[in-house]
Amino acid sequence: MLKVFFTVDTEIWCGGWDDLDRKFPAAFQQYVYCHTDQGNYALPMTMEILSHHGLKGVFFVEPLFATRFGLARPQEMVGLIQECRSRGSAPSAYGMGGRGTRWHTACHRMQRENIREFSQADQSALIGAGLTLLRSAGARPINAFRAGNYGLNTATLAALAEIGINFDTSYNAAADIGVDDVAPGQILTQPRRFNTVTEYPVSVYRDRDVDSMRLFQLNACSFSEITRILTTAVDNGRESVVIVSHNFELLNRRKNRPDPIVVRRFRKFCRYLDRNGDRFEVAGFTGPQKPDEHLQPAPFASSRWETYGRSAEQLVRRAFG
Repeated sequence: MLKVFFTVDTEIWCGGWDDLDRKFPAAFQQYVYCHTDQGNYALPMTMEILSHHGLKGVFFVEPLFATRFGLARPQEMVGLIQECRSRGSAPSAYGMGGRGTRWHTACHRMQRENIREFSQADQSALIGAGLTLLRSAGARPINAFRAGNYGLNTATLAALAEIGINFDTSYNAAADIGVDDVAPGQILTQPRRFNTVTEYPVSVYRDRDVDSMRLFQLNACSFSEITRILTTAVDNGRESVVIVSHNFELLNRRKNRPDPIVVRRFRKFCRYLDRNGDRFEVAGFTGPQKPDEHLQPAPFASSRWETYGRSAEQLVRRAFG
């Protein structure tokens, strides 16, 4: 049975680094809720659809903005997720990730783009601070990490081992950073152990040609591509796939109303997993893991027709978004 990790980067963005104190309250409402006459289509709707199908999610909550704006907002985000858990469904676990490095350093007038730009000692301090804030906000358990922008390095994995976080899912073969440092000369597509930390690469697939790599993300794939990747993975005996989403994934580009194409895609995706529970285990990063260190098959591949279909969907979304 294939393990499917549905991961949700849960974060807020103010559109820049100027005038943060004025912009943050509205950005929080927009990115966490997005109130519409059809419902709250950001984080609440994501969890509602997961819960309707009895599926789990892993929520990577970015906590370090609390160093500037206080703990009440992270508590509110965690409370929404805990409410979903109380209904017997998502989340399976919490993680820590998002744009936290820049939130934290902005408070100290030090804006660095990626956590890899810090020493291992500073990375341990930053991750440890986030861990304390999440626990203070009521999140339990916290056992996985994802670096903002997928900007990890080997020092990040060493810092996680030092702190006692056993799972990381920052490795993204479609990104420009972190890949050569963590696994030189290789493309990781399945879990690998680094000391006490098990790295679960986010899933990617080749698109158009061998040099074009695309992230397996709800907002960036057609439903046909999603089902093709899942069925290919289970038919070929792969251990897991990691799907990326965000708390605002169901919104249009302006983040002011639902994107009907993505909402429909997400509902179909959850229904597909629900109906094929004998093939797919929607899992969380918990328990002992013993990955096959030598199982690193080539990335998935999309067909030309699937690429055309997705491109047509994107044109429609841009026209009405």
